[in-house]
Amino acid sequence: MKVKESEYLKLKKPVLKKLLEKLLDKYEYASILANDSKSVNYRVNKAGTNISEDSTLSERGFVVKVYDNSKAAEYSFNAIENDTVDEIFAEIVKRLETLGNNLPDGVDTYKYADNDEEELYINESTEFESDPEEKGDNNIIDLLTRISEKGRAYDKRIIDCSVAFNYQKYSKMFLSKKKDLTQNIMWSCGYIVAVAKEGEELQNGYKPVSMLGGIEVLNTLESKLESACEVALDLLKAEPMIPGEYDCICEPDVTGMIVHEAFGHGVEMDMFVKDRAQAKKFIGKQVASELITMHDGAITIPQVATFFFDDEGIPAHDTIIIDKGILKTGICDDQSAKHLGVKPTGNGRRQDTSRKAYTRMTNTIFEAGTSKVDDMIASIKDGFLLCQASSGMEDPKN
Repeated sequence: MKVKESEYLKLKKPVLKKLLEKLLDKYEYASILANDSKSVNYRVNKAGTNISEDSTLSERGFVVKVYDNSKAAEYSFNAIENDTVDEIFAEIVKRLETLGNNLPDGVDTYKYADNDEEELYINESTEFESDPEEKGDNNIIDLLTRISEKGRAYDKRIIDCSVAFNYQKYSKMFLSKKKDLTQNIMWSCGYIVAVAKEGEELQNGYKPVSMLGGIEVLNTLESKLESACEVALDLLKAEPMIPGEYDCICEPDVTGMIVHEAFGHGVEMDMFVKDRAQAKKFIGKQVASELITMHDGAITIPQVATFFFDDEGIPAHDTIIIDKGILKTGICDDQSAKHLGVKPTGNGRRQDTSRKAYTRMTNTIFEAGTSKVDDMIASIKDGFLLCQASSGMEDPKN
């Protein structure tokens, strides 16, 4: 099944087009992004259950962006009706003119060479098997409770088993002079944390899952329960490692953390504009083994960062960042691309409609190689198999 288009945005579209027409009469460029999203968190453990709407990922809002000669500005709002269009338009003009006439000392204007855009129409939806809203809170909690209880019964040393599920369903609409774009997306994720105790030793095993789709992600999550429990129990007997340098083989989730932190943040090109990324100096140079090819893009693979256009109305891309060890390009939002004189890569992403778009990763991956895991292990005399990344840190400048 496909995610349905937001009835709320369909209702607001004629009103938004009316506002857009007024903006285009005054400014050389104008666009409107509209968002209707809902996200809910579920968690079950020995202490009880919790259901809460995710305030960061749930919103209804709009953001207007205009270019006027050498200035760009944005205005966001949360509601619009047919009889408030003139009022909102007047407020936008008032605020943006005030802003444009009061630039701080040291801020220069920059005239973009071309604000033109190509004609584009998109109306796309991702697919799912089971809708969490139709499943209902009680049924979801029952599923999580069953997994949690099964984890706590796995071994007498397992003292708790937290099981969590989260989904976001969102519709976005982007309107400009030549673009009419709509997308409807649903992604889901979950995790298990099994907590083991023996004597004074306390350890946990963490297993996450994620996918484009709905409640069906929990089928995959339950299959990871035994592994989460075994990891927690094994860690009760684990000895501290001896510090040093080792050859390591990384499972895919660890590799994903490395590609995200060590390479991904370093090629976000809004940091090129600010001269805060070392990667800017290495375009066209070898930065990795010839075995390495790296992609980023909302259409690279179907995962939680998949979409059909970004928050600036740029179609989704599959960008090859590293090709056989050579750094080919970075990823960028539309504003940074204009400043740098390159094409945007569809990576302009907003936390919500009240915040500007930044260059941010989507689905970031290394391409699979051809080596067999057993051969990789046989090639190492003394090293580690790294499983289950728990955190990471980026430092693009250094």
